[in-house]
Order: sequence, then C-alpha cells, then structure tokens
Amino acid sequence: MTGEDMRHSVSVAGVVIDDDDRALVIRRRDNAHWEPPGGILERDETITEGLIREVREETGLLVEPIALTGVYKNLSRGIVALVFRCRAVGGILTENAEVTEFRWVRESDVKAIMSEAYAVRVLDAYRSSGAPFVRDHDGVRLIASGKESLAGPVSHV
Repeated sequence: MTGEDMRHSVSVAGVVIDDDDRALVIRRRDNAHWEPPGGILERDETITEGLIREVREETGLLVEPIALTGVYKNLSRGIVALVFRCRAVGGILTENAEVTEFRWVRESDVKAIMSEAYAVRVLDAYRSSGAPFVRDHDGVRLIASGKESLAGPVSHV
C-alpha cells in the first residue's frame, strides 16, 4: 500500500442517552443498518465541533458531549471512530436524507438490532466509568485481543 491507501480517516459518533436511560440510534439510508449518529470528521473542525455537527445533521438534535467512551478502529477500512456519550440539549428529531428511521433503545435491546461492531459502541457508552474503551473490528465483528468481548471484560487505556 502507498499514499492514500495508508491513510486513516477519523469519524465521530454520539450515543445520546435520555432521562429514561434509552440510547438514540438511527437507521442509515445507505445501508439500512442501525448505528449511533455520526460521521467523518472534517479536516478544519475540532473533534467536538464535528461531533455536534454530525449528530445535528443526522438527527436534528443539539447535543452536549459528556465523555469519550470509546475509540474503535475498522481495520479493513482504516477508519478510527471516536465515540462520545452525549445528552440532548435542544432541537427535535428531524427526518433527513441520511436517515430513514430513529429509535430509542434500552441497553438490553442493543445487540438484537445492531451488528457487533456498532452495538459495542452503544454498550460501551452505557458502561463507561472512566477511561475510554479501545477496540478493533472488521466492520461487522470485533477482533478480540484476548481481553475484549462484547459480553465480558474489556481493555481500557
């Protein structure tokens, strides 16, 4: 690999958790998958600006980041995702060109509707109590390093 093939892209996502302890997920129009709202960080914006912009574009909500809950690398595509637990501070859910549906889900329902690589982001946001989780995946499944598991103990930095 050379040049462009060796570069990473950085994405941001917000796991918005409401007062009833439910997380907001979106169904993406391009692949019909359920995921937390987010997208590619633009070169000229800060991480927080990109997070707020992406969540607003995909949901209509204005959010406040609470904590960085995980860093995830898609090894097959070279995408590093920074995922934050957030709370909504304004706006209303609004249909848009990127999303076909919104759903507020409980922690116990996450694995039933999302692939492992995205479910873990939501579950980590629920479980985070300090340092962010750091995980690798192939776009669908986690790639375990011996300590990492969707159901069990995971490594923190």
